[in-house]
Amino acid sequence: MGKGGEQGGDSGEPAAQIRFYTWEEIQKHNLRTDKWLVIERKVYNVTKWANRHPGGHRVISHCAGEDATDAFQAFHINPTLVQKFLKPLLIGELAPGEPSQDRDKNSQLVEDFRTLRKTAEDMNLFRASPLFFSLYLGHIIAMEVLAWLMISYFGTGWITTLILSCILTTSQAQAGWLQHDFGHLSVFKKSSWNHIVHKFVIGHLKGASANWWNHRHFQHHAKPNIFQKDPDVNMLHIFVLGDTQPVEYGKKKLKYLPYNHQHEYFFLIFPPLLIPVYFQIQIISTMIKRRFWADLAWAISYYLRYFITYIPFYGVLGSLCLLTFVRFLESHWFVWVTQMNHIPMEIDSEKHRDWLSSQMAATCNIEQSFFNDWFTGHLNFQIEHHLFPTMPRHNFWKVKPLVKSLCAKYGVQYEEKPLGKAFIDIVGSLKKSGDLWLDAYLHKESNNSQGRTGFVLPTHCGGLEQELEDQDDRGCQRKAQTAAKRGLWVCFGRRMRWEKFGK
Repeated sequence: MGKGGEQGGDSGEPAAQIRFYTWEEIQKHNLRTDKWLVIERKVYNVTKWANRHPGGHRVISHCAGEDATDAFQAFHINPTLVQKFLKPLLIGELAPGEPSQDRDKNSQLVEDFRTLRKTAEDMNLFRASPLFFSLYLGHIIAMEVLAWLMISYFGTGWITTLILSCILTTSQAQAGWLQHDFGHLSVFKKSSWNHIVHKFVIGHLKGASANWWNHRHFQHHAKPNIFQKDPDVNMLHIFVLGDTQPVEYGKKKLKYLPYNHQHEYFFLIFPPLLIPVYFQIQIISTMIKRRFWADLAWAISYYLRYFITYIPFYGVLGSLCLLTFVRFLESHWFVWVTQMNHIPMEIDSEKHRDWLSSQMAATCNIEQSFFNDWFTGHLNFQIEHHLFPTMPRHNFWKVKPLVKSLCAKYGVQYEEKPLGKAFIDIVGSLKKSGDLWLDAYLHKESNNSQGRTGFVLPTHCGGLEQELEDQDDRGCQRKAQTAAKRGLWVCFGRRMRWEKFGK
């Protein structure tokens, strides 16, 4: 039965006869070279299709071996159209006696959530307001024009430059929230229109890459706060997050930085450097390595427009300094807004929850106000946004009561807090995780530290697994496994740092 299904998926043609599969069989196909998933009880072999998936191969791979129905509905504004791509991948269905949900998920909760989504569709909450997004784009362009007019009229004095920097920072931050809307296909009915305007906003207005953002951000939405699946919690060993990762690092005596002080050096590393350093390097290298030439052209158009506008006033070096300062300010804005909804929440390894429960565990809301809506780009409704990524943000407040009611019915926590407390909770969460690490580092021993040891790879090491996947570094993996058998060495970290460990 399994072989017949694989033949149908690999050949690109539907199987001649419908096959039936159990969840036990399906869950075995969650490997890099063998990926099955279930959508509305139909089983698909997406092994070869994954690399052609417009949202990136990782986001679809994260759902391998499980029910992807809710994720599929969440990310596609026209599921009927997408069915034409799925049809050749169909290899069978769930056996009649198998439940629709895998791993003993609450089937009634899942059905009630899908009913809620249908109710939101009937209320036209997935229909965008052209006026809202036109005005939003207009106020961004107005700030860009205002900045140029001000510098033209008042000159390049320090006070003028400081005000100019604040205006450009605001414009960049708001453009970031707007590109987020188009990236999630939440403005136009046709995906192609959203993609085109997305490239304009993120490329020409911000100098970034649409494909880079898509491939990264959709993973975050599919598996929020899940180590090795959500790139937003891959901290490259600079921070330890949640309750389990710090203890694991502590037991294994991993000390890349003094994590008990991470809530202090956070202010020096994360908000100032994320956009001007880390994101800039990542964006440029991604566009070149993956040959996103259209994205690169859009980004070049941004830099041409910027330097043509400001070099006559500040010169080349002055314009570079101004751009860096604006990125520096924007980075603070971006970090505090995007991290307040996630870092204080549960961060852990995969637990295979249903869509509602997994999103609720990883997100929280910030109290609504006109300022909070504008300042955060409506990401103060993070819960509603994560449950319904394609819903236009101006409708989040309308679906919020329905979500709260469903959560209350099943005892799922719906967390909402003031903006100030959300900022404080970021630092408090980092301090808590740092204290857990220190306690484990000083007082707890890893099972692998006693005598001979096997291949030690922290389950929460973040980017290592993805880096190995990207580089196809099988030789390094074999080297690690061979050394582990001898009990002499272990491999730590993103750059394969080898250290003596055990006897």
